[in-house]
Amino acid sequence: MTFEPLRPLPSSPRILTTTVGSYPIPDWLAASPREQGLIDATRVIFDIQRQAGIDVPTDGELYRFDINHPDTNGMIEFFVQPLAGVSSVVGRSIADEFSRHTPMSFRRQPAGVVTEPLGEGSLNLLAHCGRAAAVAGGPFKFTVTSPYMLARTLLDHHYGSFETLTLALAEVLAQQMRGLPTSCIQIDEANVPGSPHDGPLAAAAINVMLDAIDPGVERAVHFCFGNYGGQTIQRGSWQALTDFLNRLHTDHLVLELAHRPMTDLEALADLDPRIALGIGVVDIKVNHVETADEIAGRIEAAEKTVGPGRVKWVHPDCGFWMLTRSVADRKMEALVRGRNLYLGQASTDGTNASDEAHTTVRHARLPRQ
Repeated sequence: MTFEPLRPLPSSPRILTTTVGSYPIPDWLAASPREQGLIDATRVIFDIQRQAGIDVPTDGELYRFDINHPDTNGMIEFFVQPLAGVSSVVGRSIADEFSRHTPMSFRRQPAGVVTEPLGEGSLNLLAHCGRAAAVAGGPFKFTVTSPYMLARTLLDHHYGSFETLTLALAEVLAQQMRGLPTSCIQIDEANVPGSPHDGPLAAAAINVMLDAIDPGVERAVHFCFGNYGGQTIQRGSWQALTDFLNRLHTDHLVLELAHRPMTDLEALADLDPRIALGIGVVDIKVNHVETADEIAGRIEAAEKTVGPGRVKWVHPDCGFWMLTRSVADRKMEALVRGRNLYLGQASTDGTNASDEAHTTVRHARLPRQ
């Protein structure tokens, strides 16, 4: 399988816009989930983001959608159930065993049972990334769930150690990272923010994957506190995670902040300057569509707190899949308009924001307290 040469990420403006991953599955694809329909939907979603002005879009993660697991949008089962060594046979006794030991109260049963050494099985991320690359129309981001998060959803009947299981998952996923035809690979982790004591293990596992990414491909790691039915499911703060974040071999972070208290933003001032910051400025847990003023104000608050030039990316807090398409699309448009307003650039509708930026941003709403 051959692909076109990777397209470099944009070099300007100094703050780039991106999305985090998922997009609401179109009704027509859900009604007729065929390969050609999936290709067409992926093309549409790339085009919607590019028309909104998003600098580095994602493919919408439509290939993961599983109607039997709507609570995770395929973030878990898509990755673990194809693996060799994982059984998807989960009866009452397995569910009972999982419920007795798991810290994940929002799951009633495991995503699978590890019965043998893990292997790639039928997992083939190259095929899915290649499908996106064929219709992307420019540089794009491809996303993969972190091994730590996946390990927490499994029942281990083989390794006898959560650490060994987590690192075994990391090795299998690392083999999938090589040769992916994308400009940016993002590792997604929504559990360690609520379990900072596992930071060293999670960082070691994520770094195994990051180190396997081809040179020239941007490395990103996304963290959030969960989004299940619009609810936050992990308690914690970014302050407790700064040492963990500084361990990562990443180029930039993709952090939930629009739905977080101001103190979380202040904690990021202690991050290693080698790691660029991506700041969540769009709240995906509400239907309210932010104004450009609100977005610009959140960017301004971030730069005042973490230092000028530290913010390199702005994005939604998390994926859009729980919102309606109309809301998601308008939030993306607002993201770009707000970034442009803050930077004093021409907006996507052709008007110039520079004359009003210095007054409008000052009165914009700051992040949630």
